[in-house]
Amino acid sequence: MDRQTPDFLKKENTDRVILHCDMNGFYASVELLDRPDLKDKPMAVCGDPESRHGIILAKNELAKRAGVVTAETIWQARKKCPDLQLVRPHRDKYAHYSNLINQIYLRFTDMVEPFSIDESWLDVTASQTLFGSGKEIADTIRHTVKTELGLTLSVGVSFNKIFAKLGSDYKKPDATTVISRENFRDLLWPLPAGALIFVGKATADRLLRAGIKTIGDIAHADPKMLHSLLGKQGDILWNYANGYDSNPVARFDEGEPIKSIGNGVTFRRNLTSEDDILTAITSLADTVAGRLRKHKLKAFGVKVDIKDPAFKTISRQKQLMVPTNLAEEVARACMELIHGSWRIGMPIRLLTVTAINLCDEMVEEQISLFANEEINHQRGEKLERTMDHIRDKFGTAAITFGGILGNDLGLGEKDPKDSAENATSPAGAASDLEDLP
Repeated sequence: MDRQTPDFLKKENTDRVILHCDMNGFYASVELLDRPDLKDKPMAVCGDPESRHGIILAKNELAKRAGVVTAETIWQARKKCPDLQLVRPHRDKYAHYSNLINQIYLRFTDMVEPFSIDESWLDVTASQTLFGSGKEIADTIRHTVKTELGLTLSVGVSFNKIFAKLGSDYKKPDATTVISRENFRDLLWPLPAGALIFVGKATADRLLRAGIKTIGDIAHADPKMLHSLLGKQGDILWNYANGYDSNPVARFDEGEPIKSIGNGVTFRRNLTSEDDILTAITSLADTVAGRLRKHKLKAFGVKVDIKDPAFKTISRQKQLMVPTNLAEEVARACMELIHGSWRIGMPIRLLTVTAINLCDEMVEEQISLFANEEINHQRGEKLERTMDHIRDKFGTAAITFGGILGNDLGLGEKDPKDSAENATSPAGAASDLEDLP
Protein backbone atom coordinates (compact mmCIF):
# COMPACT_ATOMS: atom_id res chain seq x y z
CA MET A 1 0.00 0.00 0.00
CA ASP A 2 1.34 3.44 -0.95
CA ARG A 3 2.16 5.47 2.13
CA GLN A 4 1.64 8.73 0.22
CA THR A 5 -1.68 10.51 0.67
CA PRO A 6 -3.91 9.75 -2.34
CA ASP A 7 -4.64 12.88 -4.40
CA PHE A 8 -8.40 12.53 -4.08
CA LEU A 9 -8.10 12.37 -0.28
CA LYS A 10 -5.95 15.51 -0.19
CA LYS A 11 -8.58 17.47 -2.06
CA GLU A 12 -11.54 15.94 -0.22
CA ASN A 13 -10.15 16.42 3.26
CA THR A 14 -8.85 19.95 2.56
CA ASP A 15 -12.31 21.07 1.49
CA ARG A 16 -14.29 19.70 4.44
CA VAL A 17 -14.99 20.82 7.99
CA ILE A 18 -16.58 18.00 9.97
CA LEU A 19 -18.00 18.10 13.49
CA HIS A 20 -18.67 15.10 15.71
CA CYS A 21 -21.12 15.97 18.48
CA ASP A 22 -21.24 13.56 21.42
CA MET A 23 -23.63 14.10 24.32
CA ASN A 24 -22.08 13.84 27.79
CA GLY A 25 -23.50 10.98 29.88
CA PHE A 26 -26.65 11.20 27.79
CA TYR A 27 -28.99 8.75 29.55
CA ALA A 28 -27.96 9.96 32.99
CA SER A 29 -28.14 13.63 31.98
CA VAL A 30 -31.67 13.21 30.61
CA GLU A 31 -32.80 11.43 33.78
CA LEU A 32 -31.37 14.26 35.91
CA LEU A 33 -33.62 16.77 34.11
CA ASP A 34 -36.58 15.18 35.96
CA ARG A 35 -34.59 14.27 39.07
CA PRO A 36 -32.82 17.46 40.18
CA ASP A 37 -32.59 15.93 43.67
CA LEU A 38 -29.88 13.61 42.28
CA LYS A 39 -27.87 16.35 40.59
CA ASP A 40 -25.22 16.49 43.31
CA LYS A 41 -25.14 12.73 43.95
CA PRO A 42 -23.41 9.91 42.09
CA MET A 43 -26.09 8.24 39.97
CA ALA A 44 -26.36 5.65 37.24
CA VAL A 45 -28.97 4.32 34.84
CA CYS A 46 -29.37 0.54 34.88
CA GLY A 47 -31.80 -2.00 33.49
CA ASP A 48 -32.79 -3.60 36.80
CA PRO A 49 -32.02 -1.57 39.96
CA GLU A 50 -33.36 -4.41 42.17
CA SER A 51 -30.87 -6.93 40.81
CA ARG A 52 -27.28 -7.06 42.04
CA HIS A 53 -26.40 -8.44 38.62
CA GLY A 54 -28.07 -5.67 36.63
CA ILE A 55 -25.77 -3.77 34.27
CA ILE A 56 -24.79 -0.09 34.44
CA LEU A 57 -25.97 1.56 31.20
CA ALA A 58 -24.82 5.13 31.91
CA LYS A 59 -23.50 7.23 34.78
CA ASN A 60 -23.09 10.90 35.69
CA GLU A 61 -19.76 12.66 36.24
CA LEU A 62 -19.77 12.10 40.01
CA ALA A 63 -20.21 8.35 39.56
CA LYS A 64 -17.55 8.35 36.85
CA ARG A 65 -15.09 10.03 39.23
CA ALA A 66 -15.84 7.33 41.78
CA GLY A 67 -14.71 4.73 39.26
CA VAL A 68 -18.10 3.50 38.03
CA VAL A 69 -17.91 2.31 34.42
CA THR A 70 -20.50 1.43 31.82
CA ALA A 71 -21.40 -2.30 31.46
CA GLU A 72 -20.21 -3.39 34.90
CA THR A 73 -22.68 -5.02 37.28
CA ILE A 74 -24.49 -3.05 39.98
CA TRP A 75 -22.70 -4.87 42.79
CA GLN A 76 -19.33 -4.03 41.26
CA ALA A 77 -20.33 -0.37 40.92
CA ARG A 78 -21.59 -0.20 44.51
CA LYS A 79 -18.35 -1.66 45.83
CA LYS A 80 -16.64 1.41 44.37
CA CYS A 81 -19.43 3.85 45.19
CA PRO A 82 -21.66 2.68 48.10
CA ASP A 83 -23.99 5.71 47.87
CA LEU A 84 -24.62 5.27 44.13
CA GLN A 85 -28.22 6.22 43.22
CA LEU A 86 -29.86 3.97 40.59
CA VAL A 87 -32.52 4.93 38.05
CA ARG A 88 -34.40 2.80 35.51
CA PRO A 89 -33.96 3.70 31.81
CA HIS A 90 -36.68 5.50 29.84
CA ARG A 91 -35.80 4.94 26.21
CA ASP A 92 -38.75 6.86 24.80
CA LYS A 93 -37.48 9.92 26.67
CA TYR A 94 -33.97 9.46 25.26
CA ALA A 95 -35.35 9.18 21.73
CA HIS A 96 -37.36 12.38 22.26
CA TYR A 97 -34.31 14.36 23.36
CA SER A 98 -32.17 12.82 20.63
CA ASN A 99 -34.60 14.21 18.07
CA LEU A 100 -34.59 17.66 19.72
CA ILE A 101 -30.79 17.72 19.66
CA ASN A 102 -30.61 16.76 15.99
CA GLN A 103 -33.16 19.47 15.19
CA ILE A 104 -30.74 21.99 16.71
CA TYR A 105 -27.93 20.60 14.54
CA LEU A 106 -30.16 21.03 11.48
CA ARG A 107 -30.28 24.78 12.10
CA PHE A 108 -26.63 24.87 11.01
CA THR A 109 -26.55 22.29 8.20
CA ASP A 110 -28.74 19.68 6.52
CA MET A 111 -25.76 17.31 6.44
CA VAL A 112 -26.38 15.68 9.83
CA GLU A 113 -25.65 11.95 10.18
CA PRO A 114 -26.65 10.32 13.48
CA PHE A 115 -24.14 7.65 14.56
CA SER A 116 -26.09 6.57 17.63
CA ILE A 117 -28.83 7.97 19.83
CA ASP A 118 -26.40 10.50 21.37
CA GLU A 119 -23.81 11.07 18.61
CA SER A 120 -23.98 12.78 15.22
CA TRP A 121 -21.58 13.95 12.52
CA LEU A 122 -22.16 17.33 10.87
CA ASP A 123 -20.57 18.66 7.69
CA VAL A 124 -20.46 22.43 8.21
CA THR A 125 -18.13 23.24 5.31
CA ALA A 126 -20.75 25.33 3.51
CA SER A 127 -22.12 26.78 6.75
CA GLN A 128 -19.01 28.74 7.67
CA THR A 129 -19.99 31.79 5.62
CA LEU A 130 -23.11 32.11 7.80
CA PHE A 131 -21.99 30.92 11.23
CA GLY A 132 -18.22 31.29 11.41
CA SER A 133 -15.41 28.73 11.61
CA GLY A 134 -15.90 25.11 12.54
CA LYS A 135 -14.83 25.81 16.11
CA GLU A 136 -17.20 28.78 16.36
CA ILE A 137 -20.08 26.64 15.09
CA ALA A 138 -19.20 23.91 17.59
CA ASP A 139 -19.16 26.38 20.47
CA THR A 140 -22.47 27.88 19.36
CA ILE A 141 -24.06 24.44 19.20
CA ARG A 142 -22.82 23.57 22.68
CA HIS A 143 -24.20 26.84 24.08
CA THR A 144 -27.56 26.35 22.30
CA VAL A 145 -28.06 22.79 23.53
CA LYS A 146 -27.12 23.75 27.08
CA THR A 147 -29.40 26.82 27.09
CA GLU A 148 -32.45 25.22 25.45
CA LEU A 149 -32.28 21.66 26.75
CA GLY A 150 -30.09 21.77 29.85
CA LEU A 151 -27.71 19.15 28.42
CA THR A 152 -24.02 19.28 27.56
CA LEU A 153 -21.98 17.80 24.74
CA SER A 154 -18.41 17.59 23.54
CA VAL A 155 -17.51 18.38 19.94
CA GLY A 156 -14.59 17.36 17.76
CA VAL A 157 -13.76 19.54 14.75
CA SER A 158 -11.61 18.08 11.98
CA PHE A 159 -11.10 17.51 8.27
CA ASN A 160 -12.61 13.99 8.32
CA LYS A 161 -15.17 11.99 10.25
CA ILE A 162 -12.77 9.71 12.12
CA PHE A 163 -10.62 12.50 13.52
CA ALA A 164 -13.73 14.52 14.39
CA LYS A 165 -14.94 11.61 16.53
CA LEU A 166 -11.55 11.28 18.19
CA GLY A 167 -11.75 15.01 18.88
CA SER A 168 -15.08 14.72 20.69
CA ASP A 169 -13.56 12.01 22.90
CA TYR A 170 -10.36 13.97 23.55
CA LYS A 171 -11.74 16.35 26.17
CA LYS A 172 -14.94 15.87 28.19
CA PRO A 173 -17.34 17.12 29.36
CA ASP A 174 -18.66 20.22 27.57
CA ALA A 175 -15.63 20.96 25.39
CA THR A 176 -14.57 21.65 21.80
CA THR A 177 -11.37 20.11 20.42
CA VAL A 178 -9.95 20.96 17.00
CA ILE A 179 -7.95 18.22 15.26
CA SER A 180 -6.15 19.78 12.31
CA ARG A 181 -3.66 18.57 9.72
CA GLU A 182 -1.01 20.41 11.69
CA ASN A 183 -1.72 18.94 15.15
CA PHE A 184 -3.25 15.48 14.66
CA ARG A 185 0.08 13.68 14.97
CA ASP A 186 0.84 15.39 18.28
CA LEU A 187 -2.67 14.97 19.73
CA LEU A 188 -3.82 11.61 18.40
CA TRP A 189 -0.81 9.43 17.70
CA PRO A 190 0.19 9.10 21.40
CA LEU A 191 -3.31 7.78 22.25
CA PRO A 192 -3.72 4.03 22.84
CA ALA A 193 -4.67 1.99 19.79
CA GLY A 194 -7.99 1.16 21.45
CA ALA A 195 -9.02 4.83 21.22
CA LEU A 196 -9.34 4.55 17.43
CA ILE A 197 -12.87 3.88 16.20
CA PHE A 198 -13.59 0.20 15.47
CA VAL A 199 -10.68 -0.99 17.64
CA GLY A 200 -12.32 -2.99 20.40
CA LYS A 201 -10.65 -5.00 23.12
CA ALA A 202 -10.05 -8.11 21.01
CA THR A 203 -8.47 -6.08 18.19
CA ALA A 204 -6.44 -3.97 20.64
CA ASP A 205 -5.12 -7.14 22.29
CA ARG A 206 -4.16 -8.57 18.92
CA LEU A 207 -2.37 -5.35 17.98
CA LEU A 208 -0.59 -5.27 21.34
CA ARG A 209 0.72 -8.81 20.82
CA ALA A 210 2.18 -7.50 17.55
CA GLY A 211 3.89 -4.66 19.40
CA ILE A 212 1.39 -1.98 18.34
CA LYS A 213 0.38 0.08 21.37
CA THR A 214 -0.71 3.49 20.04
CA ILE A 215 -2.54 5.07 17.12
CA GLY A 216 0.85 6.32 15.97
CA ASP A 217 2.11 2.74 15.95
CA ILE A 218 -0.77 1.82 13.64
CA ALA A 219 0.07 4.77 11.38
CA HIS A 220 3.73 3.73 11.14
CA ALA A 221 3.10 -0.02 10.81
CA ASP A 222 3.70 -1.90 7.59
CA PRO A 223 0.29 -1.99 5.87
CA LYS A 224 0.95 -5.53 4.61
CA MET A 225 1.60 -6.70 8.17
CA LEU A 226 -1.64 -5.11 9.39
CA HIS A 227 -3.54 -6.76 6.56
CA SER A 228 -2.09 -10.17 7.40
CA LEU A 229 -2.98 -9.58 11.06
CA LEU A 230 -6.50 -8.16 10.72
CA GLY A 231 -7.51 -8.59 7.09
CA LYS A 232 -9.52 -5.76 5.54
CA GLN A 233 -9.90 -4.15 8.96
CA GLY A 234 -6.12 -3.69 9.07
CA ASP A 235 -6.25 -1.69 5.81
CA ILE A 236 -9.03 0.48 7.20
CA LEU A 237 -7.27 1.17 10.50
CA TRP A 238 -4.01 2.11 8.75
CA ASN A 239 -5.88 4.66 6.63
CA TYR A 240 -7.79 6.04 9.62
CA ALA A 241 -4.66 6.43 11.74
CA ASN A 242 -2.98 8.38 8.93
CA GLY A 243 -6.00 10.64 8.36
CA TYR A 244 -7.00 9.07 5.06
CA ASP A 245 -10.78 9.06 5.38
CA SER A 246 -13.00 10.36 2.58
CA ASN A 247 -16.32 9.02 3.88
CA PRO A 248 -18.97 11.75 3.43
CA VAL A 249 -21.48 12.89 6.03
CA ALA A 250 -24.94 11.79 4.93
CA ARG A 251 -27.84 14.20 4.65
CA PHE A 252 -30.32 13.90 7.50
CA ASP A 253 -33.16 13.04 5.10
CA GLU A 254 -31.27 10.39 3.12
CA GLY A 255 -32.95 7.56 4.96
CA GLU A 256 -33.12 6.17 8.44
CA PRO A 257 -30.83 3.41 9.67
CA ILE A 258 -32.20 -0.04 10.36
CA LYS A 259 -33.49 -0.24 13.91
CA SER A 260 -34.32 -3.92 14.24
CA ILE A 261 -34.16 -7.15 12.24
CA GLY A 262 -36.68 -9.88 12.90
CA ASN A 263 -38.18 -13.06 11.52
CA GLY A 264 -41.35 -14.85 12.58
CA VAL A 265 -43.04 -18.09 11.53
CA THR A 266 -46.48 -19.62 12.05
CA PHE A 267 -45.68 -23.32 12.30
CA ARG A 268 -47.27 -26.22 10.44
CA ARG A 269 -48.14 -27.65 13.86
CA ASN A 270 -47.96 -26.28 17.38
CA LEU A 271 -44.67 -26.48 19.23
CA THR A 272 -45.08 -28.62 22.34
CA SER A 273 -41.61 -29.76 23.39
CA GLU A 274 -38.19 -28.37 24.21
CA ASP A 275 -36.81 -29.91 21.01
CA ASP A 276 -39.55 -28.26 18.93
CA ILE A 277 -38.78 -24.85 20.40
CA LEU A 278 -35.02 -25.25 20.00
CA THR A 279 -35.44 -26.26 16.35
CA ALA A 280 -37.64 -23.24 15.67
CA ILE A 281 -35.41 -20.79 17.53
CA THR A 282 -32.29 -22.14 15.79
CA SER A 283 -33.87 -21.59 12.37
CA LEU A 284 -35.17 -18.10 13.18
CA ALA A 285 -31.91 -17.02 14.81
CA ASP A 286 -29.98 -18.27 11.77
CA THR A 287 -32.08 -16.04 9.49
CA VAL A 288 -31.84 -12.99 11.75
CA ALA A 289 -28.08 -13.36 12.30
CA GLY A 290 -27.46 -13.79 8.58
CA ARG A 291 -29.33 -10.59 7.81
CA LEU A 292 -27.44 -8.75 10.55
CA ARG A 293 -24.18 -9.77 8.88
CA LYS A 294 -25.53 -8.81 5.46
CA HIS A 295 -26.25 -5.29 6.74
CA LYS A 296 -22.91 -5.22 8.65
CA LEU A 297 -24.69 -4.86 11.98
CA LYS A 298 -24.61 -6.41 15.44
CA ALA A 299 -27.32 -6.48 18.11
CA PHE A 300 -27.02 -5.41 21.73
CA GLY A 301 -30.35 -7.08 22.50
CA VAL A 302 -32.85 -9.73 21.39
CA LYS A 303 -36.63 -9.93 21.62
CA VAL A 304 -38.91 -12.98 21.43
CA ASP A 305 -42.65 -12.86 20.67
CA ILE A 306 -44.65 -16.00 21.51
CA LYS A 307 -48.22 -16.55 20.29
CA ASP A 308 -50.36 -19.48 21.48
CA PRO A 309 -53.24 -21.17 19.56
CA ALA A 310 -55.72 -18.74 21.19
CA PHE A 311 -53.69 -15.88 19.65
CA LYS A 312 -52.53 -14.59 23.02
CA THR A 313 -49.08 -13.05 22.58
CA ILE A 314 -46.32 -12.23 25.03
CA SER A 315 -43.09 -10.34 24.28
CA ARG A 316 -39.86 -10.62 26.21
CA GLN A 317 -36.47 -9.06 25.57
CA LYS A 318 -33.03 -8.85 27.10
CA GLN A 319 -29.85 -6.87 26.69
CA LEU A 320 -26.61 -8.68 25.82
CA MET A 321 -23.27 -8.22 27.53
CA VAL A 322 -21.59 -7.89 24.12
CA PRO A 323 -23.17 -7.21 20.71
CA THR A 324 -23.49 -10.17 18.35
CA ASN A 325 -24.51 -11.21 14.85
CA LEU A 326 -24.03 -14.95 15.38
CA ALA A 327 -26.97 -17.35 15.24
CA GLU A 328 -25.74 -19.51 18.10
CA GLU A 329 -25.50 -16.52 20.46
CA VAL A 330 -28.87 -15.08 19.39
CA ALA A 331 -30.50 -18.49 19.83
CA ARG A 332 -28.97 -18.97 23.28
CA ALA A 333 -30.34 -15.63 24.48
CA CYS A 334 -33.78 -16.42 23.04
CA MET A 335 -33.91 -19.79 24.78
CA GLU A 336 -33.02 -18.10 28.06
CA LEU A 337 -35.95 -15.74 27.56
CA ILE A 338 -38.34 -18.59 26.78
CA HIS A 339 -37.22 -20.67 29.76
CA GLY A 340 -37.82 -17.67 32.00
CA SER A 341 -41.25 -16.74 30.69
CA TRP A 342 -42.97 -19.81 29.17
CA ARG A 343 -43.91 -23.20 30.60
CA ILE A 344 -42.50 -25.85 28.28
CA GLY A 345 -45.36 -28.05 27.06
CA MET A 346 -47.82 -25.21 26.56
CA PRO A 347 -48.49 -25.08 22.78
CA ILE A 348 -46.91 -22.34 20.68
CA ARG A 349 -48.44 -21.33 17.35
CA LEU A 350 -45.99 -18.59 16.30
CA LEU A 351 -42.52 -17.43 17.32
CA THR A 352 -40.74 -14.25 16.28
CA VAL A 353 -37.07 -13.52 16.96
CA THR A 354 -35.93 -9.90 16.66
CA ALA A 355 -32.47 -8.36 16.99
CA ILE A 356 -32.71 -4.93 18.64
CA ASN A 357 -30.42 -2.09 19.74
CA LEU A 358 -28.28 -2.42 16.63
CA CYS A 359 -24.78 -1.07 16.04
CA ASP A 360 -22.10 -1.24 13.36
CA GLU A 361 -20.56 -4.72 13.24
CA MET A 362 -17.05 -3.29 13.73
CA VAL A 363 -17.96 -1.80 17.10
CA GLU A 364 -16.66 -4.04 19.88
CA GLU A 365 -17.99 -3.67 23.40
CA GLN A 366 -15.21 -2.95 25.86
CA ILE A 367 -15.91 -5.90 28.17
CA SER A 368 -13.41 -8.62 28.91
CA LEU A 369 -14.46 -12.15 27.97
CA PHE A 370 -13.04 -15.32 29.37
CA ALA A 371 -10.46 -16.74 26.98
CA ASN A 372 -12.53 -19.82 26.10
CA GLU A 373 -15.59 -17.66 25.38
CA GLU A 374 -13.59 -15.47 23.00
CA ILE A 375 -12.21 -18.55 21.24
CA ASN A 376 -15.70 -20.03 20.87
CA HIS A 377 -16.97 -16.69 19.52
CA GLN A 378 -14.20 -16.55 16.91
CA ARG A 379 -14.88 -20.15 15.84
CA GLY A 380 -18.60 -19.42 15.59
CA GLU A 381 -18.00 -16.33 13.49
CA LYS A 382 -15.71 -18.22 11.11
CA LEU A 383 -18.31 -21.00 10.72
CA GLU A 384 -21.27 -18.71 10.10
CA ARG A 385 -19.42 -16.48 7.64
CA THR A 386 -18.43 -19.64 5.76
CA MET A 387 -22.14 -20.54 5.67
CA ASP A 388 -22.89 -17.06 4.29
CA HIS A 389 -20.38 -17.62 1.50
CA ILE A 390 -21.85 -21.02 0.58
CA ARG A 391 -25.40 -19.61 0.58
CA ASP A 392 -24.37 -16.66 -1.58
CA LYS A 393 -22.90 -19.06 -4.10
CA PHE A 394 -25.36 -21.97 -4.04
CA GLY A 395 -28.58 -20.59 -2.51
CA THR A 396 -30.04 -20.25 0.98
CA ALA A 397 -31.01 -23.93 1.19
CA ALA A 398 -27.46 -25.15 0.43
CA ILE A 399 -26.41 -25.37 4.08
CA THR A 400 -28.08 -25.10 7.48
CA PHE A 401 -27.70 -26.18 11.10
CA GLY A 402 -28.11 -29.92 11.64
CA GLY A 403 -30.94 -29.53 14.17
CA ILE A 404 -33.19 -27.98 11.51
CA LEU A 405 -32.89 -30.83 9.00
CA GLY A 406 -35.91 -33.08 8.54
CA ASN A 407 -38.23 -31.03 10.76
CA ASP A 408 -42.01 -31.23 10.33
CA LEU A 409 -42.64 -27.63 11.36
CA GLY A 410 -42.43 -26.07 7.91
CA LEU A 411 -39.00 -24.58 8.52
CA GLY A 412 -36.36 -24.25 5.84
CA GLU A 413 -38.75 -24.80 2.94
CA LYS A 414 -38.44 -21.33 1.41
CA ASP A 415 -36.23 -18.30 1.50
CA PRO A 416 -36.95 -16.40 4.73
CA LYS A 417 -37.19 -13.10 2.86
CA ASP A 418 -40.41 -14.41 1.27
CA SER A 419 -42.11 -14.50 4.67
CA ALA A 420 -44.66 -11.79 5.38
CA GLU A 421 -43.58 -11.88 9.01
CA ASN A 422 -39.94 -11.16 8.15
CA ALA A 423 -39.13 -7.57 9.06
CA THR A 424 -36.39 -4.99 8.97
CA SER A 425 -37.44 -1.88 10.83
CA PRO A 426 -36.03 1.62 10.22
CA ALA A 427 -34.95 3.80 13.09
CA GLY A 428 -38.08 5.91 12.82
CA ALA A 429 -40.42 2.96 13.36
CA ALA A 430 -42.31 2.50 16.60
CA SER A 431 -40.64 0.19 19.06
CA ASP A 432 -40.95 -1.19 22.58
CA LEU A 433 -37.36 -0.90 23.68
CA GLU A 434 -38.26 -0.32 27.34
CA ASP A 435 -36.74 -3.10 29.45
CA LEU A 436 -39.28 -5.74 30.42
CA PRO A 437 -39.28 -7.23 33.93
